Amino acid sequence: MKIAIVGCGAIGGYVGAKLALAGEAVTVCVRGATLAAVREHGITLHMSNGRTHIARSVTATADYASTGAQDLVILAVKAHQLGAVAHQVPELFGPDTVVVTMQNGIPYWYFHRHGGALAGTLVRSVDPDGLISRLIPAERVLGCVVYPATELLAPGVVKHIEGDRFPIGELDGSGSERAQRVSQCFTRAGFKAPVLDNIRAEIWLKLWGNLTFNPISALTRSTLVDICQNPPTRDLAAAMMHESPEPRRLATTRPRCSRTWRPAAPRSSTRCSARWWSSAA
Repeated sequence: MKIAIVGCGAIGGYVGAKLALAGEAVTVCVRGATLAAVREHGITLHMSNGRTHIARSVTATADYASTGAQDLVILAVKAHQLGAVAHQVPELFGPDTVVVTMQNGIPYWYFHRHGGALAGTLVRSVDPDGLISRLIPAERVLGCVVYPATELLAPGVVKHIEGDRFPIGELDGSGSERAQRVSQCFTRAGFKAPVLDNIRAEIWLKLWGNLTFNPISALTRSTLVDICQNPPTRDLAAAMMHESPEPRRLATTRPRCSRTWRPAAPRSSTRCSARWWSSAA
């Protein structure tokens, strides 16, 4: 597949390197020091298993128009940076180009094909004037939830800490051919990318974990392993999750995890982050 990745930070670099190493034709749309680094050295990926890979076949450009129509465009910049690149992204589009969004939080397309009274509502906190929605139409979008933990060590140099899951889904819940095609592409690169019938529930599932574990981690300076293995913080996390009824309801609409979280389960695990919110491959 011809794949353009907008942004080459910790997640964009990780995804781009893995896809390129799997044989896909990858272009990263970047600028400045990252543009120079990837052009000269490719993307260096230090994996959690101690191995280092260099994806030298990646093309780096700041000129979106010269890249031409892509089969797949992955938006890997932060949510607040989408507006700055929105005018250029359509230059990557052909008639059937698919867009995968990899932003955390509630995405700009959330209410597209949502159904109910809020269907079509603009999420002004991330798309204040509707610019992103107009230039990157939701009809092209496959939703995606990002679970891996990675770190950008230097321009074009990424450290993989853990995780390989990028579940995707059509906004209307259908099991489309294009979703299957993207899932297969990600799978060839070594990712786990199941096609879900309710991508919004998966978004809330991650947010439910964020609102629980993030403040505990910040206040105690502890990892998720520490939190899950220490009874007081584990009990606190469980209590916070039970005190969040609306995220819990949205996250478990069509559950991919148990409605009853058993916080004792990660005791023997050295990688409990993300494990609790989905047991699915």
